[in-house]
Amino acid sequence: MDLRAEILKEHSREQSEKIAGWIGNDPGRFKEFMDFFLNDEYRVVQRAAWVLSVVAEKHYKLALPYLPAMVKKMSDPGVHVAVKRNVVRILQFIDIPEDLHGDVMNACFDLLGDLKETIAVRVFAMTVLANLAKTYPDIKQELRTIIEDELSHEPSAAFKARSKKLLKHL
Repeated sequence: MDLRAEILKEHSREQSEKIAGWIGNDPGRFKEFMDFFLNDEYRVVQRAAWVLSVVAEKHYKLALPYLPAMVKKMSDPGVHVAVKRNVVRILQFIDIPEDLHGDVMNACFDLLGDLKETIAVRVFAMTVLANLAKTYPDIKQELRTIIEDELSHEPSAAFKARSKKLLKHL
C-alpha cells in the first residue's frame, strides 16, 4: 500500500478504517504510519490523526512507544485540532507511563483552560486529568475549580454532561 497516497486519498471514516485495517497489529506498518503522522506536512498529519485513533482503539500497545512523541506533537504550536483531539482521546483510555504524567497534565490543563479550544478536545483533556487525579490527588481541587468555573459560562451540553459526571468522582 502507498500509505501516504491512501491517507491523502479521502478523509472519511471508511478510508480511516481501511488504512487502520491494513496496519492491523503490525509494528512495522504502524512505524511507517507514525513517520507520516509525526513528520509529514499539515494535511497528511491532520488526516492521519483519525487513523491513529482507530488503530490505537484496537491495538493501543502499538501506540505506547510513540506516546512521548504524540504528546509533544499535540502540544506543537499551530498543530491541527484533529491531532490534539485524537491524541487526547487515546490518552483517556490507556495507562499513561509515569514519566509522561507531568507533560500530559500540563498539556491537558492548557487545553482545558483554553476557551478557544474545541469542546471535544477540552472534554477529553478533562477526562485525562480526572484519570490522573486518581494517582495525583493534589490536582483534584485545581481540576474541580476549573470545571466549576467553566460550567458557569460553557453552553455546550457535552461539556456540561462530562463535567457533572467527573465532578461526582472528584
